[in-house]
Amino acid sequence: MKYFVKNMVCPRCIMAVRQIFQEMNYAPTEVALGEVETSEPVSPEMLPVLREKLTSYGFELIDDSKSQLIEKIKTLIIELIHYRKEDLKVNYSDFIAANLDKDYHYLSNLFSEVTGTTIEKYIISQKIERVKELLVYDESTLSQISDDLGYSSVAHLSAQFKKVTGLTPGHFKQIGNNKRKPLDQV
Repeated sequence: MKYFVKNMVCPRCIMAVRQIFQEMNYAPTEVALGEVETSEPVSPEMLPVLREKLTSYGFELIDDSKSQLIEKIKTLIIELIHYRKEDLKVNYSDFIAANLDKDYHYLSNLFSEVTGTTIEKYIISQKIERVKELLVYDESTLSQISDDLGYSSVAHLSAQFKKVTGLTPGHFKQIGNNKRKPLDQV
């Protein structure tokens, strides 16, 4: 049985959700960002307990298909921007549509309707959070970050960064970590 869980945005989230399911004796066969698969369904009487446990850790069990689709879109974007190992030289709309086997126009409209923002703005928000993370770690140059995240130039990255944060990347780097957001709050 597959379950969709909101706010699973990092490897630690996966570990926490896996542990919750295991504690309830529903050992997952697979746990990935936003999804948990078990060999047997959680019993109807245990679903409220599962919801409560997940909520206590900041997660949410998602039942309706539209919300599940939105979480899948968010998960694809987060995985691409924050956890991919290879260079990203792909069109986001094509990638999302292909991975979800749905028309991008439909997905885009649904995303905007449910979240109140566009997929494009969500992608930009995630990219800016990734830039912040990389700036704080100080392991890459702005040029490397720009290239890694698929920006056409450092100037484009800098302009977008300033538009979203109100700061230049250089100024952000000086003030550091206190301006970053958790991924589930982006």
